[in-house]
Amino acid sequence: MSTMKWTIDASHTNIHFKAKHLMITTVTGEFGTIEGSVETEGEDFSTGKFYFEADVASVSTGSTDRDNHLRSDDFFNAEEYPKLTFRGTEISNVSGNEFDLTGDMTIRDVTKPVTIRVEVGGVAVDPWGNTKAGFAFKGSLNRKDFGLKFHVVNEAGNLLVSDEIKLDGEVQLAAVTETVEA
Repeated sequence: MSTMKWTIDASHTNIHFKAKHLMITTVTGEFGTIEGSVETEGEDFSTGKFYFEADVASVSTGSTDRDNHLRSDDFFNAEEYPKLTFRGTEISNVSGNEFDLTGDMTIRDVTKPVTIRVEVGGVAVDPWGNTKAGFAFKGSLNRKDFGLKFHVVNEAGNLLVSDEIKLDGEVQLAAVTETVEA
């Protein structure tokens, strides 16, 4: 059996987070600088060892003021905690090409288990001979579990920012090495 190593192809990857604002609209953000790797037995991603990290200072929601607030101690505290990480710990098949990927998410100095639903899109070779793999995912987490403590209630009693943060995205991996075990 051969071990394959994969890295995130950032130019073909989109990872988003979504939060309710005033509980009436959704604000979407992303991290501009991401890295990640997966190690699999052959092309079997159910055997994968997954790792992902984002540069917190690269957070972007389309608003400079909001992005600066997200980098502050009210949220990510990018100066003290520059990376957000996820390390997969368990994969279980839900059905067909859908899996639950559980792992340790670290935001700030807090590490908690998070489970995301992953749909394997498949493996293909691009026109330049590079092997690629594609995935879509969805999940959620409670931001307060990770010390993102900003809390304001408006006059109607609604939260300014929801506690639940939804996660979704499309990830493309590029095969970088293959080693054959004897």
